[in-house]
Amino acid sequence: MAHTLGLTQPANIEHPKISFAAKEIDVAEWKGDILAVGVIEKDMAKDENSKFRNSVLKKLDGLLGGLLAEASSEEDFTGKAGQSTVLRLPGLGSKRVGLIGLGKSASFPASFRRLGEAVAAAAKNVQAGSVAVVLASSEGLSHESKLSAASAIASGMVLGVHEDKRYKSESKKPQLKSVDILGLGTGPESEKKLKYAEDVSSAIIFGREIVNSPANVLTPAALAAEASRIASLYSDVLSANILTAEQCKELKMGSYLGVAAASANPPHFIHLCYKPPSGSIKAKLALVGKGLTFDSGGYNIKTGSGCSIDIMKTDMGGSAAVLGAAKALGQIKPPGVEVHFIVASCENMISGTGMRPGDIITASNGKTIEVNNTDAEGRLTLADALVYACNQGVDKVVDLATLTGACIVALGPSIAGVFTPSDDLAKEVFEASEVSGEKLWRMPLEESYWESMKSGVADMVNTGGRQGGAITAALFLKQFVDEKVQWMHIDLAGPVWNDKKRVATGFGIATLVEWVLKNSS
Repeated sequence: MAHTLGLTQPANIEHPKISFAAKEIDVAEWKGDILAVGVIEKDMAKDENSKFRNSVLKKLDGLLGGLLAEASSEEDFTGKAGQSTVLRLPGLGSKRVGLIGLGKSASFPASFRRLGEAVAAAAKNVQAGSVAVVLASSEGLSHESKLSAASAIASGMVLGVHEDKRYKSESKKPQLKSVDILGLGTGPESEKKLKYAEDVSSAIIFGREIVNSPANVLTPAALAAEASRIASLYSDVLSANILTAEQCKELKMGSYLGVAAASANPPHFIHLCYKPPSGSIKAKLALVGKGLTFDSGGYNIKTGSGCSIDIMKTDMGGSAAVLGAAKALGQIKPPGVEVHFIVASCENMISGTGMRPGDIITASNGKTIEVNNTDAEGRLTLADALVYACNQGVDKVVDLATLTGACIVALGPSIAGVFTPSDDLAKEVFEASEVSGEKLWRMPLEESYWESMKSGVADMVNTGGRQGGAITAALFLKQFVDEKVQWMHIDLAGPVWNDKKRVATGFGIATLVEWVLKNSS
């Protein structure tokens, strides 16, 4: 990434490479820094002699002379979700034993991902180089569930270890080098699942880092360069086409170019295409991501508390999800599916050349839009991106955008809103999200609300009233989708950012990859 202001250049930090292995060995025989045991609440039950009933914990406690049971009672560790305790006790091959609470039950990937994150945090705290993870109760899990659990634990470990230190003057390297996952299966199937977890996790880290990058570093040109770099890394399956403003003008993208007009940084329209290395194509998909590398609001400038102008570098979170998915799919190389990754990247700034409230702009499908609010700009860029996507001859389109504050008000900071007229597409994506552990909620596309989007002088305005703002935004996008194409809009304004940690989450990538794989033969 090239710097443009403030002489800031991100440090080129190599991500630590963790070696994962699935093993079937006795926990007492494992040697390393931390043996982490994932426990549900009922695993902590003890008999009348204050001894564990659970066979794994009972065995460990026996080798430790009862100290594990004693210490867990003193620490008031009950196995609740979020609880963890790491003890340095003599008597085992491992230097430390960790108990990680999973709550009342653990059967979903999200639970096991959180286990991985908790173990990663424990490893960081004591600078552990080698870790093993085992479930106190795995006998109730099916073969497939065990594989999924191992994959989710590995994903949580990679993401838990990651810290974005590229913009810090000093940084420590994590020490964690190897992770053994015990008792959840071995062999080629396990290895494939662990490799998949690593591929998707590295894509999520990529997505987090480009959202974290400030707007003075991640300009539209820099975002396009990142997209091109992904395509060149996986050139056997990915190709890149970056359109200039002049080329977009030839395609009559007046809506997108209207937003970009005020910025000194020119727009870059990104189109990556994935084609499998061999075999026939059975499904053609498009992923469209909002790519505002900074959003000032334009002449309707963001002001006042709650406007979040200080984190408007995150307004390209949709494009991060799309390009992150491209990176993962470039590594995984699924057969039978063609995927187009499309981002209309630009900035929404203020200048004498900028779009004014009241201006009428014309999108590439010929529809006219009266701009009644320059801060409802993301939908204007997506309008031309959706028309372009449909022109690629795709069967299904999913767009992702940090589109409305209204969606955060409705669903809070950790759930994305989903809008689609297609029940079939909704079913596919929600099944993918169950595997990824990312939270989605389907919202209504209430057609009667379109009344508030009508203009007296153009085909439509770009924003309705405050009520139902996320719905009217989705209805606006629908005007630019071919009726023959199945379409979904995901508003991820909330979950794209972790406000507590002040960092990006990489939300959406894991679900998109799962969805594409579901469409792969």
